Amino acid sequence: MAIKGSCCCGGVQFELFERPAMVGVCHCSRCRKAGSSVYAYVRAEAFFWVAGRDLVARYAPTPPLRFNRCFCARCGTALGDPFSGRVLAIAASCLDDGVRLTPDFHEYVADSPSWRRPEA
Repeated sequence: MAIKGSCCCGGVQFELFERPAMVGVCHCSRCRKAGSSVYAYVRAEAFFWVAGRDLVARYAPTPPLRFNRCFCARCGTALGDPFSGRVLAIAASCLDDGVRLTPDFHEYVADSPSWRRPEA
């Protein structure tokens, strides 16, 4: 059963044909400012564009940074990077089906904002 995903306006739509292999939460300022900090990692072969690939805009950072920021050019929804590599980092906030995801790791926790509540 496919896991459906989309942007806020519905212009960008995709499906995952397997559950994410891993889920990670990044606390760095770049991920927070880009609008997504939780990423679902899926093999490129399991990702399929349904609609709106042409609506995806890409921001490529200057080296040494290498994680592209992709977003819907119409509504601005952060998408992660659905283009680069054999394993794609998809913004978990774009997944539509209410699939239950549990983070496998947290990174850059020391960079968390002061307003972040500590884990209970």
